[in-house]
Amino acid sequence: MDQNSNIIAIGSDHAGFKIKEFLKQKLVLQGYKFKDFGTFSEESMDYPDVAHPLAKAIQKGTFKTGILICGSGNGVAMAANKYTGIRAAVCWNEDIVKLARQHNDANILTLPARFIDQEQAVILTDFFLHTNFEGGRHLSRVEKISKTI
Repeated sequence: MDQNSNIIAIGSDHAGFKIKEFLKQKLVLQGYKFKDFGTFSEESMDYPDVAHPLAKAIQKGTFKTGILICGSGNGVAMAANKYTGIRAAVCWNEDIVKLARQHNDANILTLPARFIDQEQAVILTDFFLHTNFEGGRHLSRVEKISKTI
């Protein structure tokens, strides 16, 4: 596994920029490191330009987990979920985050910047990083997610 496997991949569009920067500040104090895929300002940009490279890096195994942030959380999730093995989950409360990890083995947390505040983003990220996949009956379901029809 690459030496970057313990680094969190993170990215946002312009709507999620402030939350992304706040998250990095808070989580670095807890010992986390990041690979920031952008964006680097509040200037309008296209969220797929961040979501695609981040999802590819996780798909390749360069990073184990990622966080993507846009206005609703949906755009970045839709772009990321195009990649086999990526399970990006839009999360806005603690229960959704826990279930996304426990039952769906989500490997990318997507946050809706226009619907949560900065402190809530830190709480949700903490749940994401500290909740494990339960496996068991959920494993066969997760395996079917990437199955093509």
